[in-house]
Amino acid sequence: MNQLAGLPKEVTDSYQLVVGLEVHVQLATKSKLFASDATAYGAAPNTQVSVITLGHPGTLPKVNKLAVEYAVRMGLACRSTINLTSSFDRKNYFYPDLPKGYQITQDKEPICLGGSIPIFLEDGSEKEILLNRIHLEEDAGKSIHLQGQAHTWVDFNRAGTPLIELVSEPEIRSAEEAIAFLTEIKKLVTYLDICDGNMEEGSLRCDANVSVMPKGSGLYGKKVEVKNMNSFRNVARAITHEWERQVALLDKGEEVVSETRTFDAETNRTSSMRSKEALNDYRYFPDPDLPPLVLSTEWLASVQSRMPVLPRARYVKLRTVYGLSIYDASVLTETKALAEWYEDLCSQTPHYKAAANWLMGPIRGYLNETGQLKEEFPLDSAALAQLIALVEEGLVSFSIAAQKIFPELLKEPKVTPLSLAQRLNLIQESDGSMVLTWVQAVLDENPSKVKDYKSGKKGLMGLFMGEVMKKSNGKADPKVTSNVLNELLEN
Repeated sequence: MNQLAGLPKEVTDSYQLVVGLEVHVQLATKSKLFASDATAYGAAPNTQVSVITLGHPGTLPKVNKLAVEYAVRMGLACRSTINLTSSFDRKNYFYPDLPKGYQITQDKEPICLGGSIPIFLEDGSEKEILLNRIHLEEDAGKSIHLQGQAHTWVDFNRAGTPLIELVSEPEIRSAEEAIAFLTEIKKLVTYLDICDGNMEEGSLRCDANVSVMPKGSGLYGKKVEVKNMNSFRNVARAITHEWERQVALLDKGEEVVSETRTFDAETNRTSSMRSKEALNDYRYFPDPDLPPLVLSTEWLASVQSRMPVLPRARYVKLRTVYGLSIYDASVLTETKALAEWYEDLCSQTPHYKAAANWLMGPIRGYLNETGQLKEEFPLDSAALAQLIALVEEGLVSFSIAAQKIFPELLKEPKVTPLSLAQRLNLIQESDGSMVLTWVQAVLDENPSKVKDYKSGKKGLMGLFMGEVMKKSNGKADPKVTSNVLNELLEN
């Protein structure tokens, strides 16, 4: 973020971007936060509502215990302080998709205070992003504005769905850090099984508070809130645009207006929605229908005892115990299913790097191509370990295993990789005399190339290797072939 908005580098270098994120996580409960209505995605409009959700007179809310547990799980994962006594408040505002005219949330006494989330940046560095709080609240409904129609449709299915909101401190200093922060939140909620992390379906939503300040200053600039970002990419684009816009304003001697803006993914720009110069008066007050939420130390200990292994611990284990690179460990811990699959595979084979290569290469490619989940994959870890052993023991090359044996094994998962390789006549030939025959034949067929190689065109070695592999139908041992080629060409 140096040369932006056509401004000289010395101008942009004199400012610092400051970002705080408010991340809403839709909890994966089957019912709502204060009612028994279903929360399934994609149901017909207004079919998952009740008198409680709609706020009919005389109805009383009742807290969803599983939603509370999910909020506590996230707090524990973020090393937050869990408040044994928290409370619910009414946030009053009037909007068509808010059926009660207020939202039940947590204002002064949230369920989780503080905490932090470590992020990993592209250069391999690590940074801790502090959290202000994590609180429980109910979602609003959805207003639908159809093109060409003067009126607005309202769907209350989402109203009352349980959310947690993670509020970061303003410690994010680039769009890259913002994406890293969201990536870690998505990992956490999916490892904890409290949310599917799908931004496109609204399970994970984010508002960004963006400001700029002179470098070296301790005084933050005026904050602009940006909404309507439904992907990680759009969050980055919106932050970058706001950075450019605000620096350009300050460079011209103009003031940044504290306001709420919306992001348009088609134009890649933000536009004003409403001013925030005067703070919204939500008239928070304790919800009179909900008593304080009191957690026992015994129940909290029970939740803590059932916490899964988290992404950070998985990452450290893959780096230290299995000796993987930063890249490999990062990819293999993207999802809990992939991390568990890798460790299960490593329990069957000592070839840890090869196991990583197979999962990130042919296996991942097959799953992406077919749209299958890990649970639908036809081969178990024992079969994969046997396939890896064929390559590591020099019986077949990796390319033969990946391109010929693996596809056939998927069709016949009960057959052992070795017997399949033998049946297809794919066992690698390591006999030096046989390899010598193939190599000599290739050199005899390409005298001009041999002459070119000996005159200095060493890059032709790859061509000779390829020709030997063709002639042997892929059966020539690459190491033996390379040695034989070197001996004949160099002498």
